[in-house]
Amino acid sequence: MAPESKEKGGAGESLGKAGTKVKDGIVGSLKGIQEIETEIVNVTRQTVTDALKTTGSVATETINVSKDVFKGAIEAAQEVGGDVVASTKGVAKGILLAVGDVGGDVNQAATNLVKGAVRGASEVGGDVALVARSAVSGVMEAAGQAGSNVGSATKAAVTGAMEAASSLSQTAITGVRDVLVTAVGGLKDVVAAMMPKGERPSGTGAEATPEKKAPKSKSE
Repeated sequence: MAPESKEKGGAGESLGKAGTKVKDGIVGSLKGIQEIETEIVNVTRQTVTDALKTTGSVATETINVSKDVFKGAIEAAQEVGGDVVASTKGVAKGILLAVGDVGGDVNQAATNLVKGAVRGASEVGGDVALVARSAVSGVMEAAGQAGSNVGSATKAAVTGAMEAASSLSQTAITGVRDVLVTAVGGLKDVVAAMMPKGERPSGTGAEATPEKKAPKSKSE
């Protein structure tokens, strides 16, 4: 019984420290390193790899550690007036690569890390839609770099973004939906499929098909 309580405490402590480590690393990067994104990716990748190895449960802890790390990244950018998009995009890439390093499932990680990004942004008052977009963008790049299926990873990331937004508010849902439709044009139907029927974004196949079949357009 004693060993179990120690393991749980250690995991929680490790996850708590992860955000602080990444935050400190990003602050340093934004203040003087030229290749900012590369440095952020490296700091995040190493920190998250260590955290996930400590917890011993990649599948269940990716959301928690991602939320922690994204919160640190957003706060770091806010403190030094840095680019939140560059910071969170680099963090997303680092997390996905870290999951690959410890043998985790890339698609599952894509879903979970973007959920963590959205929740983390919400908790620190960040722009949820902006962070969701940059996180999905980071997933796309990291998947390509790791030799994974970019399309599958992107769909998984979009799923995570929409699921997380739906747990927040209607404003979050609309904001995340709109930026993803714009940023990931090829996945408009994927985003639309996750929305209630009456709230699907315009321009998707779901709305366009009925309109094309209407005979009125021919007579006019």
